[in-house]
Amino acid sequence: MAGTQGGRPSIYPTLLYTDAKAAVRQLTEALGFTELALYEGEDGAVLHAELVQGDGAVMLGSKGRGGVFDTAMKESGTVGVYVVVDDVDAHHQWAVDHGVEILMPPTDQDYGSRDYLARDLEGNVWSFGTYAPAISG
Repeated sequence: MAGTQGGRPSIYPTLLYTDAKAAVRQLTEALGFTELALYEGEDGAVLHAELVQGDGAVMLGSKGRGGVFDTAMKESGTVGVYVVVDDVDAHHQWAVDHGVEILMPPTDQDYGSRDYLARDLEGNVWSFGTYAPAISG
């Protein structure tokens, strides 16, 4: 597969959440991700999670755990992540039915995609659409 290393994506957006357990719940239950891995500390905080959507994945964890990445991300703001889905309207309806904040309903774009925008519980913006540019390797 072009753009992957041995069948694995070569880019993983990585997010930190104040309540990473709630983020995992929302992303899996309301936005269609599948939990691949979840590691918790003794205090129950999410040390590392991997969630899959199609042939891509995101990594996430709890803020305030210490370490170089946590320190580097301390002053960062929210992020935007684009995710390719086959049926934007069905995906959108599922998100609506699960109470996700919708910023833009499914909309046909000039460049041929159909997209919608949602905001997660901690303000990150998730775009779901049909546009999937080919990556030549």
